[in-house]
Amino acid sequence: MRIDIITCLPRLLDSFFEHSILKRAQEGGHVEVVVHDLRDYSLNKQRQVDDYAFGGGAGMVLTIEPIARCIRQLQSERTYDEVIYVTPDGERLNQKTSNRLSLTENLIILCGHYKGVDERVRTHFITKEISIGDYVLSGGELAACVIADSIIRLIPGVLNDETSALTDSFQDNLLAPPVYTRPADFEGWKVPDILLSGHEAKIADWRFQQSLERTQTRRPDLLP
Repeated sequence: MRIDIITCLPRLLDSFFEHSILKRAQEGGHVEVVVHDLRDYSLNKQRQVDDYAFGGGAGMVLTIEPIARCIRQLQSERTYDEVIYVTPDGERLNQKTSNRLSLTENLIILCGHYKGVDERVRTHFITKEISIGDYVLSGGELAACVIADSIIRLIPGVLNDETSALTDSFQDNLLAPPVYTRPADFEGWKVPDILLSGHEAKIADWRFQQSLERTQTRRPDLLP
């Protein structure tokens, strides 16, 4: 898989992809993440990528020219499954969406900034709009990282134990059950006996019941 991220603040993304699972995923050849500085596609010497909104109002808007140049350049080199724009009014990101996107080969993620992008970008270039929640960030960079992380960890070979992702919250519309590790007894706070029994079937049943109870209590909207 290849993920191209377009941003006017590329250094915000530097450290995120240089550690832990995401770093190993790239080193292992499972994914290639390429960050593009939108200012490199600017049409003026000042490398300006924003301007005032027509009709007035506070805030600057990312202009269409550099975005169009960047996306068209990338599309001339390969075919993209989706061109994603991260925006508060997009479709809410969920596990189902991440699962589907993890099966694609090439993605573009466009980060908005300031008051967003010229609407013509959304009309003519974007194929999918995603929000990570009902709140506003200073820019789309953090949201792009969240989306990329949720996708990359699902690619076969990225996690040491590929079944790990299948037992995450939301994969089966249930929250994950509680987990414990050593020591089995910490200051009198003990791990449930069932988890120490070695009885796989009973442990699986316990975990399912715990997931169901946790979902009913915390996220009943996930249940049919």
